[in-house]
Amino acid sequence: MKREEVFEKLTVIFQNNFDDENIRLTDETSSSDIEGWDSLEQVNLIVTIEDEFGVKFRIDEVNAMRNVGEMVDFILSKTTAKK
Repeated sequence: MKREEVFEKLTVIFQNNFDDENIRLTDETSSSDIEGWDSLEQVNLIVTIEDEFGVKFRIDEVNAMRNVGEMVDFILSKTTAKK
C-alpha cells in the first residue's frame, strides 16, 4: 500500500468520525487542528483505523503518534510487516 492510499482512507475515516467532509489531512495535522479530537475521539479513531487496515496498535505506539504523518508511518510499517 502506498502512502497516498493510506491518506485517502484516513481522510474518509476522519471525515466520518468528525462528521466533517471538509477535513483534509496532511503529515502535520494533529489533534489541535481538528475540533473535537480529544482523548475519547482518539480511541474511536484508533479502533476504526485498526479495523480498516487490519492492524493493531500498542498503547505506546498510540501515545507516540504526534500527528497524522506519524500515524501513516505506523500504519505502513504494520501493513508492510504483515506481507
